[in-house]
This record gives sequence, structure tokens and C-alpha cells, in this order.
Amino acid sequence: MSLDTAMITFDCTDPDGLADWWAKAVEGELNAVAPGEFVMVAPPAGPALGFQRVPDPTPGKNKVHLDFHAADKEAEVARLVGLGARETGRHSFGEEFSWVVLADPEGNAFCVAGG
Repeated sequence: MSLDTAMITFDCTDPDGLADWWAKAVEGELNAVAPGEFVMVAPPAGPALGFQRVPDPTPGKNKVHLDFHAADKEAEVARLVGLGARETGRHSFGEEFSWVVLADPEGNAFCVAGG
């Protein structure tokens, strides 16, 4: 028996709006399973993203976050910021590996690495 990653779910106050933002970010398809309560995004590759309404989002730093790779990291970061993401940091391990930390419109952290 093994586990397959089927979906990564975000707690949020506006599942419709946040799912719409992520659908644009990952170029995925929206599926409003329960509008206003639970919305899914199916990206072209990888697990689905789920967005569920909660009355009180988890405070503080994410304990889990998404990591993305882009052939042109700077162009992708600029595109995401143009969509409404906020850059929160830049990090590297020497010159071999670097990434940019961003936050989506509700403050969920995610990273973009690449060339």
C-alpha cells in the first residue's frame, strides 16, 4: 500500500477569491465544489489545491508550504507579484540554489526556485 498526494488544502476566509487567484497562478481549472465553502483548483500537473472556508485562519508562519520551480525564476516572480502576490524574502545555498519566498493574497507562504 502507498499514498499518493491528491490535494493540498488551504484554510482561508474567502475560498472563492483565493482559489481564483491560485487558478491564475498555476494556470489551473476551478471547481466550485461548494461555492463559498470549498473550491478546488486542478493544475496542469501535480496535486489539486483545495480552499476551505474557516472562521478563524491559523495565525503565524505556515507549517507546510508549496515549492515551485520555474525556468525563469525572476519572470515568474514578477508575474505572480503582478497577480497580487507579495515578495517576503530571498534565500540561497551558495550560488547553486536560490529561491524567492512569496505570500498569496491571504498571506500563505510559497516559494519559487529556478534559473
